[in-house]
Amino acid sequence: MASPQLQNVIRAWKIFSGTTTPLELRAAHEALMAPYSAERDIRSQPIKAGGVAAEWISAPNAAPERVVLYLHGGGFVMASVNTHRGLMGRISSAAGVRVLGLEYRLAPEHQFPSALEDTIAAYAWLIAQGVSASRIVIAGDSAGGGLTVATLVALRDAQRALPAAAVCLSPWVDMEASGASMTSKASVDPVVNREGLLNSASLYLGGRDRRTPQAAPLYANLNGLPPLLIQVGESEVLRDDSKRLAERAKKYGVDVKLEVWPEMIHVWQLFAAVLPEAQQAIDHIGAFVRGHMT
Repeated sequence: MASPQLQNVIRAWKIFSGTTTPLELRAAHEALMAPYSAERDIRSQPIKAGGVAAEWISAPNAAPERVVLYLHGGGFVMASVNTHRGLMGRISSAAGVRVLGLEYRLAPEHQFPSALEDTIAAYAWLIAQGVSASRIVIAGDSAGGGLTVATLVALRDAQRALPAAAVCLSPWVDMEASGASMTSKASVDPVVNREGLLNSASLYLGGRDRRTPQAAPLYANLNGLPPLLIQVGESEVLRDDSKRLAERAKKYGVDVKLEVWPEMIHVWQLFAAVLPEAQQAIDHIGAFVRGHMT
């Protein structure tokens, strides 16, 4: 049975009621996450990573040579390093690494493939700074989880050194929103719905094919990708995006660990300050990252 604090988190999401435009969504998301800022011992430093705005986020135990490149969620239209700083700080602490949070460009002002280009540029910058690919993990939630997989595919196709592993939290990998859980979990998901996903996909793709592999990596060739950790909540319309991604990756021989958390909602890890299951999930992420970095 889920912790009672989960109901408080679910009620908090009601701040999005009535929001429609990207600007309204962005303001609501900033307000939602304002109480969940980073712990006091987390250091942050704004930088440019390959020309892309970013921020170093480091716990006291972070090894400077080990890096998680983190890609925030938000349907490619909202959220920021600011909304995810608390989560990234906890990942830094759990994994003992620095986290590079990326402010990739958002739609509709910047459509596909802008976010992917920014992520590749930041990864190339890390390599140019002397960080070994074997000491990098790419991670992301929701849209950032899909972007994580798309980045791996793009790096492989460009014959660049791949990171040690990747972590996807409730990844969005299907721009058609065709998974069975889109309907079977619609009544219990307080965060995401099919209509909202399809609208965000339209803003992001700008008329491009919804099965474009580097936008919808559910349809990509996943051969040769590094190990993946996928976490998803049982009470998510996006649950089957994770399940189908895991199944497809396994068919291509990828080492995949899929965790489906009972009763959890979309990217519950954001609320680790109040939700025990969120910190437990982050501890799993930390163990996974440490286990795959040489």
